[in-house]
Amino acid sequence: MNHQPGARGGPRLPVIETVNAFVAFLFAASAPVAIILAAGARGGLSDTDLASWIFAAFTLNGALTIGMSYAFRQPLAFFWTIPGTVLVGAALQSLSLQEVIGAYLLTALLLLVLGLTGWVRAAMARLPMPIVMGMVAGVFVEFGLDWVRAFETDFALVAAMSTAFFALTALPRLQKFLPPMIVVLVVGLTVLALQGGGAALPEATGPVLARPTLYTPVFSLAAALELVVPLAITVIAAQNAQGIVILRQSGHEPPVSAITTACGAASAVTALFGCVSTCLTGPSNAILVSGGARERHWIAAVLLGLFAILFGLFAPLVTTLLLATPAAFLATLAGLALLRTLQAAFQTSFAGTFSLGALVAFLVTMAGLPVFNIGAPFWGLVFGVLTSLLLEREAFAKH
Repeated sequence: MNHQPGARGGPRLPVIETVNAFVAFLFAASAPVAIILAAGARGGLSDTDLASWIFAAFTLNGALTIGMSYAFRQPLAFFWTIPGTVLVGAALQSLSLQEVIGAYLLTALLLLVLGLTGWVRAAMARLPMPIVMGMVAGVFVEFGLDWVRAFETDFALVAAMSTAFFALTALPRLQKFLPPMIVVLVVGLTVLALQGGGAALPEATGPVLARPTLYTPVFSLAAALELVVPLAITVIAAQNAQGIVILRQSGHEPPVSAITTACGAASAVTALFGCVSTCLTGPSNAILVSGGARERHWIAAVLLGLFAILFGLFAPLVTTLLLATPAAFLATLAGLALLRTLQAAFQTSFAGTFSLGALVAFLVTMAGLPVFNIGAPFWGLVFGVLTSLLLEREAFAKH
């Protein structure tokens, strides 16, 4: 990978891509992992169940990320559906884990059918881009707000990282030699070292290597009715839609049907280890495309996949260490990395047609209230489209 051509055709080390991949990894391995732990605790899962879930979520999806990104020469980062995780946490209070796994497999089959038939591509083509980006803005605005709120938690750390980012962003000539997110990462780690952050890391008391469990699924009508369609919706409308639109905004042409098919195939495998359905991730892909040459973004995705595989293999050890990382550090990294993406989402949403539908999609998504156990991003799309159908008919006619 070190000899892939750069933006000017000459070979160079993938420094920018490595940093973007590492920041995307830090994001995926922090708050989303905490959501898995919280959902599992709510559903009464054991530590063994959770370790197996995290192993599959990172190691198997990391391998998928590497394969798809290399095959299509695009950043195609796959992890797991976060809204689906919340949904499963509630379902586990009345269903067994084996029944939930049976629903995972049925969801995988449904995703495979939608991907292989091309139906999902047709549906995505009909969705107005401003409304979809309104939904994306509603999801990503929380990351921006978390960055701002982090000033209250650790002002010195966040101020130093933010100053470095804006100073370099204001000096485009320096960015060729000092990419902003690289400097932000170095500054953050330096401040943490000066604050004595390394000494605060706890000792690992449990197993170091992951010990995944292979489960036998149980198929039940109750689990199928409660989970299959909602999970498929969270994958396609709430998660994949984010990632696809973000990649398109960065000049890529993500293969919609192949992505859905890959989600279905991967979900069938990860399900057997107790992991919720696979999806194309929005935030991580946004971080991957936040800097560097477009034709090298796929390298960052491959590196992210490698980080994910290592994390999955050493999940018990690394989870302990990451949970000790200051929340302000991770919030600032993610917030600054996604700042340009959030700006582009607002510009696309409100600069032209479908602006009212985009506003409704943004507000409903940002509110974060699930309906019928289906996450807010899906309902943001639904109500945004309905608003435009009623009040922006001319825009739909032109679309």
